[in-house]
Amino acid sequence: MQGQLIDHYGQTPVMDRMSKHGSKIAKVVMWPGFDLFARSGSMIGYEGLIEFDPQPPQVRNIAKSWATGEGVPLMTAKGQGLLYLADYGKDVIVLQLTPNEAVSVNGKNILAFDAHLQWGIERVKGVSMMSGMGMFNVAIRNNTPNPGWVAMVSKGTPIMLDTREAPTFVDTDALVGYTEGLHIEKRRTAGIGSMLGRGSGEAFQLGFSGQGFVVVQPSEDARPHFSMRG
Repeated sequence: MQGQLIDHYGQTPVMDRMSKHGSKIAKVVMWPGFDLFARSGSMIGYEGLIEFDPQPPQVRNIAKSWATGEGVPLMTAKGQGLLYLADYGKDVIVLQLTPNEAVSVNGKNILAFDAHLQWGIERVKGVSMMSGMGMFNVAIRNNTPNPGWVAMVSKGTPIMLDTREAPTFVDTDALVGYTEGLHIEKRRTAGIGSMLGRGSGEAFQLGFSGQGFVVVQPSEDARPHFSMRG
């Protein structure tokens, strides 16, 4: 898995399809024929000739999933120029998916991804409805011979945990995304919620193991799953 995950928060030259402009803005180089899905309302500026469709057909087909908070409101962008995206001042994470790579991302943390990538809403293994994260993520796969780019956001500077080093456990409300294909299991820790004053006496974590990584944000995001910007 390549790309800028945690480092390089400074401005970047116009070279890659996606890069970061500072730590909180994603910069996308747009070309004709290389459309982009982006979170609705995330455009903060652009240079060149870029058009936006707030209700693309691919998204309308799964609109009913948004009503229950499972997914992310998306628009399409196409054209030529430089596009700048942000999400309420959150930190931006940019990564590149090489052929046959995939990532599963919490819908609230999706910022943008290349339109040629395969994507869909899928159930997260081992997650209970008691978790603030919910039961579904947005799975993004690169089934093409060409690289693809994904931009995610984090409430604060994220950390990347390498699951190859040791079994890794994450608070579901702090989880941003993870490499698809990891072994996932649920762990219940009785009593920890009472000690920390944040729960009813039980806490749930997801355990990950295998070849890949998990991205975690320094915030337990328990907001409602679905919100649309005006």
